[in-house]
Amino acid sequence: MHTTSGVDNVDEFVETIEGEGKARCYRYGDSCRPLGIRSITVKYRTKSGKIASRNFTTYFTHDGPVIRTDGDRWIAISMMNRPVEALQQSYYRTKATEFDGFIRVAQLRANSSNDTIFADDKGEIAYLHPQFVPRRDDRFDYTKPVDGSDPATDWASLHRLTELPNVFSPPNGWVQNTNAWPYRAAGAFSPEQKNFPKYMDQVGENWRGLHAQQLLANSRNWTLERLNQIAYDSYQPGFADYVPRLIQAYDHLPKADKRRAQLAGPIAVLRSWDYRWSNASVEQAIATYWGEALLKALNPSPTEEKNRYMDRLGRDTSPAQQLQALADGVATLTRDFGRWQVPWGEVNRFQRISDSIVPDFSDDAPSIAVPFASAKYGSLASIELRIPKTTRHIYGNYGNTFSAVVEFGPRVRAKAISAGGESGDPKSPHFNDQAARFAAGALRDVYFYPEQLNGHTERVYHPGE
Repeated sequence: MHTTSGVDNVDEFVETIEGEGKARCYRYGDSCRPLGIRSITVKYRTKSGKIASRNFTTYFTHDGPVIRTDGDRWIAISMMNRPVEALQQSYYRTKATEFDGFIRVAQLRANSSNDTIFADDKGEIAYLHPQFVPRRDDRFDYTKPVDGSDPATDWASLHRLTELPNVFSPPNGWVQNTNAWPYRAAGAFSPEQKNFPKYMDQVGENWRGLHAQQLLANSRNWTLERLNQIAYDSYQPGFADYVPRLIQAYDHLPKADKRRAQLAGPIAVLRSWDYRWSNASVEQAIATYWGEALLKALNPSPTEEKNRYMDRLGRDTSPAQQLQALADGVATLTRDFGRWQVPWGEVNRFQRISDSIVPDFSDDAPSIAVPFASAKYGSLASIELRIPKTTRHIYGNYGNTFSAVVEFGPRVRAKAISAGGESGDPKSPHFNDQAARFAAGALRDVYFYPEQLNGHTERVYHPGE
């Protein structure tokens, strides 16, 4: 299983260019090296259907191709360029039958972006960090363009697998990753951050990871059914951190402050909340709209990692901003639904009515209530809207589009679900036949063996027929 890694292995270098035309060179230490020049021809189809071509003159240094300018500065980029090895690793790891074979394939070191959770039928488990990680001087901040003229900023050889923050069959019996850092992949048996350069991870922990650790710590006797159940555990540790700060801000208001009366109702509801989502939860609706308004007040930089700014959302917003965000959230709920006391299931919906890449949503078309919420507040089951909202309801288009729990052994058992259905054809009965299960977290059985298909087969196809 793969999750998106926070490793830093794509870097930009500011190149100092001297000279003109073909005589251009770039400064490197005490010398000026010839600037690489390459002509590239790109063919394309015109509106009339004819094939045309366009030539581009490209430039490169030993750091990589020049991809943009920043004022009068030229910026080159370094990233993995190992297409053959990447294809080999992607293919051969599907053929590995046990952990040692998987590790042999990983020695290709051509996985640059994915954390890997591994398990096999022998009970071996692992967290594996991306294997393409160049050595760098940790004095430099590679999250920003560095000086390409300084040889000390150069990429060196790739780290060996033994130098990465991996975890192999820890004694606690579990590993996890939620698009978060590797330093809590196995609880107390995780790699220690102090032992690794900072470029090994640049995104940090997230609330979802903390939630997973709370559920997995000191856990024993797992079953497939129990794993399915906790995948939909409704607790949200992010809100458990943020909401008490809001209530404290309210309680510190002067008695004569008019906001005391204006916000008394929503505060009373949130004060007794257990930070769990459900279709019936009014608290969830209030907290979600408040949280989104508070994010606007925080106004993080577009380049800041989400894990970073979600970690500081409660700390780096003032009491006044938190109270104003609540007023704004309540006003939005009232505007859209005629009242702020709205159950979450009335707000948060799943709808699949189109096969468009950018989904179409309509408040007038059928939809299904979804009890779970955004992952950024710590929900393991996740759904949220990632396109501009044009409707009253929230229609999720991002999150757990596929979920699975798997039990390895002499005979594999698994349950899974897809958002909507497995077909992309709106005319198919399987376009939306999993929607209710998706919303309920009721994963379906996965059929691995021929006898399991009896009674579940619509048609049989043989290649060549």
